[in-house]
Amino acid sequence: MIPGGGQPNMQQILQQAQKMQQDLARAQEELARTEVEGQAGGGLVKATVSGAGELRGLVIDPKAVDPEDTETLADLVVAAVQAANENAQALQKDKLGPLADMPGLPF
Repeated sequence: MIPGGGQPNMQQILQQAQKMQQDLARAQEELARTEVEGQAGGGLVKATVSGAGELRGLVIDPKAVDPEDTETLADLVVAAVQAANENAQALQKDKLGPLADMPGLPF
């Protein structure tokens, strides 16, 4: 029920919705520009992703490369990318607050 028995001001509601949409678009642009890192193997493998979760870089220390054990290297790469994505998700929650959990957002 609206206080005072009046009708909701549709213009105000539309303005608020438009402002929220603009704020969300700005936050998404900022996330796309921001980079976060994840690492595995004590820093032997480092992955960099955008705040939106796009893989931007991967650094592998030569000490992590063993031609006889590529499986471990693959595991380290996966772990570093996962860690970077977890950091990106934390950044999304920080920047977007409750909007980060809304379904249908493009990240």
